[in-house]
Amino acid sequence: MNKKIQIFFRIFIAVPFLVFSQTSQTNEPVITSTKTVLVVGGAGFIGSHVNKLLYQNGYETIVFDNLSRGNKDAVKYGKFIEGDLGDIQALKQVFENNNIDVVMHFAAFTDVGDSCLNPGAYYINNVANSVNLLQVMAQHSVKIFIFSSTAAIFGPPEEIPITENHPYHPISPYGRSKLMVEQILADFDIAHGIKYCSFRYFNAAGGDPDNILKNYKSKENNLIPLALRSLQEPQKCITIFGTDYSTPDGTGIRDYIHVYDLASAHILAMEKLLGGSTSSSYNLGNGKGYSVLEVIKAIEKITGQQINLIYGERRQGDVPYILASSEKAKNELGWEPQYSSLETMIEHAWKALN
Repeated sequence: MNKKIQIFFRIFIAVPFLVFSQTSQTNEPVITSTKTVLVVGGAGFIGSHVNKLLYQNGYETIVFDNLSRGNKDAVKYGKFIEGDLGDIQALKQVFENNNIDVVMHFAAFTDVGDSCLNPGAYYINNVANSVNLLQVMAQHSVKIFIFSSTAAIFGPPEEIPITENHPYHPISPYGRSKLMVEQILADFDIAHGIKYCSFRYFNAAGGDPDNILKNYKSKENNLIPLALRSLQEPQKCITIFGTDYSTPDGTGIRDYIHVYDLASAHILAMEKLLGGSTSSSYNLGNGKGYSVLEVIKAIEKITGQQINLIYGERRQGDVPYILASSEKAKNELGWEPQYSSLETMIEHAWKALN
């Protein structure tokens, strides 16, 4: 069954407050919902794609973003409010002026290496500001929270693939900051009845399959867009951090997941909570890992261009090999990735840059 139809029927079953709308365009809503979703960090890469898919499924959306890492051009759907999670009065105003049903959080700092150099910024933005948001949610009786977490909470894997029951041993401030928020969410569930879903994933990749949203990021920290951007600047080089890992070609192996597949999982989890389910956490991945050199070779093949490489030392906070098990998400959410091919992710990411 077509993925959009699948999402439609899940939404129809879970939320009775829906009416049909007539449309035949991809960028028009499929249905109309009375639910309003606050997308915090919705001007960023992942948040903007989630915002688009919410719109296509008939939701009212409000994007709240301070634009420090995001771009207003990425907000093509819903209402935009510029603001910072550190500004509690601004947050309160958003909740007082709008009837918000669900909050989705994509406003974290996400650079592992940078977090090791500037841990304070990550604990303030990722942890303290998340608490600000949860406090205001509790004050306004908003009970559903979808959290973009990270597989970095697990640290070096003790088993492959990593399941939700894997021990937590984060080795970077970034990973620790996300784990702290997950623990805080459990406390807010007990104290205030805020039901949450946390998604742990690795490297978000790809781009808008419809090629409507572009890549507006001013700074990249993931391999695929970094390598692709280097092709637009002939003198630029890409550094491979670590070539002596215990992997087939010596470079780190990562699990890449298409941003559209991430977005669909967020909506399915939201619908599950709207239907009365309890809080949960899920790992997301495409089930296959690729080494840094494998990704580089695939990019060169698809673009027909050669990437300038520099071989550097291992980077603090990185692990040799990491791969997620998505079986729980598939079984409980009915989630299936549509764009698991590395080549497709690269093609969509390349189009988003051109």
